[in-house]
Amino acid sequence: MTNAILVFASMTGNTEEIAQLVAKGVQEAGVNLTIRELPAGEPQELEQYDGILLGSYTYGDGDLADEFMDFYDDMNGLNLEGKIAAVFGSGDTAYEQFCLAVDILSEKLQECGATIVQEGLKIELAPEDEELCIQFGKSFAEKLKEVKAIF
Repeated sequence: MTNAILVFASMTGNTEEIAQLVAKGVQEAGVNLTIRELPAGEPQELEQYDGILLGSYTYGDGDLADEFMDFYDDMNGLNLEGKIAAVFGSGDTAYEQFCLAVDILSEKLQECGATIVQEGLKIELAPEDEELCIQFGKSFAEKLKEVKAIF
């Protein structure tokens, strides 16, 4: 069965809510999903899954969540070749760098060899459009199943 992991960090609960909605979409599409809220989980665990979803809030003016810092650093040297990935997060447009954590994590996944299969989901504060988040998860799951069917 196709499997994926979703790793996220949340400070105010906004990113956690997004993660739950994305997870709902992935699971509704029939993909087996493991969920880890940081600091639980180790980066090496990513290598065990076909698909990877990372979610983080952006702190201040473009900083990655504190909870993600060690995980991010420990991703160095991972081999994620053949894995597909997507990133989501929450941010605040009051800052110049809106949801920059999404871009930071996308770049790191690509550095490790993963293929980003859809544009990052960037949510202003809390997810008012729940269906958008659910569809993000479903879309990811469908792409993952397509890739798995080829191999």
